Amino acid sequence: MIIIVEEDMRREEATPHGKIGMSTAFRLTAEIPNRTLEFRKRILHPGSAIGAHLIDHDEVYYVISGEGEVFSNEQAQSLGPGMMAYLYRGDAVGIRQIGDTPLEMIISYPLANR
Repeated sequence: MIIIVEEDMRREEATPHGKIGMSTAFRLTAEIPNRTLEFRKRILHPGSAIGAHLIDHDEVYYVISGEGEVFSNEQAQSLGPGMMAYLYRGDAVGIRQIGDTPLEMIISYPLANR
């Protein structure tokens, strides 16, 4: 068993896939040896977005707080607290923060076979 303290993993950085604004990143599983799953928390600051990118695995975005707009290929959908987007391998996906408060979310996906 490995225990991770969220605050120990906190990093302020530009958003991935385009550097569209700033975010607070928590790469919670980054230092776990022999893992098969990525599990991250990310807070998108107002006006920021994770830009469009192709995924080679299924992926989940789960919203904890705030509002966002997730997109997958030609579809866009608003997300709020307690909502999840399940995204499929091979799709071009991304998400942007909307509204006045930061978008706090969990992102999880399987890692490639090691």
